[in-house]
Amino acid sequence: METLAGTSLTALHIDAFKKIVGEKFVFLDEESLNHYSHDETEDLHFLPEVVIKPKTAEEISAILTICNKARIPVTPRGAGTGLSGGALPHLGGVLLSTERMNNILEIDERNLQVTTEPGVITEVLQNAVKEKKLFYPPDPSSRGSCFIGGNISENSGGPKAVKYGVVKDYVLNLEMVLPTGEIIWTGANVLKNATGYNLTQLIVGSEGTLGVVTKIVLRLIPLPKHDLLMLVPFNAAENACAAVSAIFRAGYTPSAMEFMERDALEWVGRFLDNSSVKIGEDVQAHLLIEVDGNYMEVLMQEIEGIAAIVQEFDCGEILFADDTQQKAELWKMRRRVAEAVKSHSIYKEEDTVVPRAELPVLLKGVKAIGRKYGFHSVCYGHAGDGNLHVNIIKDNLTDEEWNGSLKEGIKEIFLLVKELGGTLSGEHGIGLVQKEYMNIIFDATQLRLMKEIKKIFDPNNILNAGKIFDA
Repeated sequence: METLAGTSLTALHIDAFKKIVGEKFVFLDEESLNHYSHDETEDLHFLPEVVIKPKTAEEISAILTICNKARIPVTPRGAGTGLSGGALPHLGGVLLSTERMNNILEIDERNLQVTTEPGVITEVLQNAVKEKKLFYPPDPSSRGSCFIGGNISENSGGPKAVKYGVVKDYVLNLEMVLPTGEIIWTGANVLKNATGYNLTQLIVGSEGTLGVVTKIVLRLIPLPKHDLLMLVPFNAAENACAAVSAIFRAGYTPSAMEFMERDALEWVGRFLDNSSVKIGEDVQAHLLIEVDGNYMEVLMQEIEGIAAIVQEFDCGEILFADDTQQKAELWKMRRRVAEAVKSHSIYKEEDTVVPRAELPVLLKGVKAIGRKYGFHSVCYGHAGDGNLHVNIIKDNLTDEEWNGSLKEGIKEIFLLVKELGGTLSGEHGIGLVQKEYMNIIFDATQLRLMKEIKKIFDPNNILNAGKIFDA
């Protein structure tokens, strides 16, 4: 029997996969394998041995049953926008793409729910429910390309999380295929559920290691009628961070509060060829602050109150977005920062999160660690959540420094995060690239429990093995 690439995958398995999904949805050509060998994580590439694009839960069940029996590694993949290597097929085997599972199945306006397949683009789902005057708030920066299934895997957040919460706060029920081939529902389509262990919330954020999600039931809320947006410059980045906690302590809850260092805004301005935001010579950081609701007079009072608070932290002239177009331009700049950074240099993105009042200490510490280890960082993120994306730029670092001593610097960042009461990742997940730091946050007992949960769901360790932690 012919064996492919030295693993347990054989030509007979390939023939079986073709019978399950159809020959045109099984890919062995070099171009396809290369396309699915990477996501948005640094410059990492791992070739799968075969790419399969199923259409139904039943097809996935049949594929996983074969792979489980033969111990063939399987890597589930959504749109490939991940930043922690969660969809990288580093063990070869089968790359299982959900891109054909791209239907919104039902929008239930009476119960404010939507049922969707995992391959629906997040923004497409948001726009579909918006037409019904409904709102699905989680909106990662890649919402125009990422899949809702990938958002489930990573428990994604985005700018709106500060007021509305993250993906886990909207998932009611999931249909999923276990690594052993069984198809189950994890919960019920209800707002309250105290019936047994909460399997639904266990799956959200599990990074595709426990099963392949095939249907998703999300709760929705009414769409707010109005929003106001302002961009606030600060002469010190730490002052921008300090202003965040002060705004919440004063009783305001913005619908978004985003932090961008000077480099982040300058780089994205050049990347988009957009000079609409003039950055003063002394400006070191900006906060992008939005409020939303149903009554414009209330929002005007809130934005004025927030403006008064930020002026206590040495801010410059505030830019108030005049119209829908200007709001869209400002949001485009914020959402495209990661692309701008990546176009400048290879980078590592650390997705740190701390209690929001500790943001100034975290930022100061990151810069000090950068000076110690000789690296430059560009920081931005969801300040209202205490979620700071630390982009470490390779620039002139040697390969030896990039793959060697830099790890000690990253470790120091995570030790600082722990000291401040935070954790490794707010929304990007652990995946392949952060797993070596898990023992900073978790002790041996906690890690043992996680590994035992993985083993119960996946006794032969075929599904996204080696992600989050080693087997």
